Amino acid sequence: MNSSYYENGYLDSIRKGIKAVRGFRDGVSTKARNRDDEIARLREEMDNAEAIVVGAGAGLSTSAGFIYSGERFDHYFADFSRKYGFKDMYSGGFYHYSSKEEFWAYWSRCIYINRYMDTPKPVYENLLDLVKGKDYFVITTNVDHCFQKAAFDKKRLFYTQGDYGMFQRSNQANRKTYDNRQWVEKALMAQGFVVNEKGCYDLPEDGNITMAIPTGLIPVCPDDGFEFKLNLRSDDSFLEDDGWKEAADRYAQFLKRHQDMKVLYLELGVGLNTPVIIKYPFWSFTAGNPQATYACINYSEAYCPKQIEQRSIVISGDIGEVLQLLKEKENA
Repeated sequence: MNSSYYENGYLDSIRKGIKAVRGFRDGVSTKARNRDDEIARLREEMDNAEAIVVGAGAGLSTSAGFIYSGERFDHYFADFSRKYGFKDMYSGGFYHYSSKEEFWAYWSRCIYINRYMDTPKPVYENLLDLVKGKDYFVITTNVDHCFQKAAFDKKRLFYTQGDYGMFQRSNQANRKTYDNRQWVEKALMAQGFVVNEKGCYDLPEDGNITMAIPTGLIPVCPDDGFEFKLNLRSDDSFLEDDGWKEAADRYAQFLKRHQDMKVLYLELGVGLNTPVIIKYPFWSFTAGNPQATYACINYSEAYCPKQIEQRSIVISGDIGEVLQLLKEKENA
């Protein structure tokens, strides 16, 4: 399929969201609601919806145990923290390292634990249990591949911001991405990591690892010899390859098919870093469809525009706990 025929659901929904949010002149509602009542309402909406659009942000993976600070960070990045002073993986991702060998050593660890390791908690699996059998689609700004690892249908997923598990060419004329797992494992072994009894790469017993990979392991494209880049949307060099465009088109077509139906827009863990991708469009879609319902589950940022307050469900709390309660109501 020629890329010129793809419909860009990413840009189209962003434009609609920005336009709509400018019209929400009454502000947002943050008033406290009865949590049990809201969960019961959400369970009913999920049962009755003709379609469910899930919008997932970083808070969903945080609830599943992919936390970028604390114990996970301290275990895998203590050496980087001692040398450079940062205290979380997010900050480390933007640090200007003293060499490419250190840069790629850092990223091999970050990619491995956030892309190739399993989440500690079955939050994604519980979400799948709740939506399977329904006509659903997922849009996410997460880059950790958790939806596919939990067995969501790949054709119903749109990863807007890239994938930790992919490299892209530096040469923008060559629009290809490449799986990076083999390189990641080689880079970890070169730093001294070993496979533990659970089959995961871990620190050796003596804790002796290096902070750099050999120069010969700096990842380069096998087709043109240029150094790879991470396939993450951090600047305008992000590669929207054919797979990305196909997913954007499927998202656009799903929205179009269901725009006048009873739709639940279920927002999970979306913050204010990129509200234009999920939050604002979901507000817009709900405002434009009197049969639609907007639901927001967020640990600390659960609210809705006052214009759609009567058709909104707002739950403040841990997403994993709420999903478990929803499952229990389903089985009751």
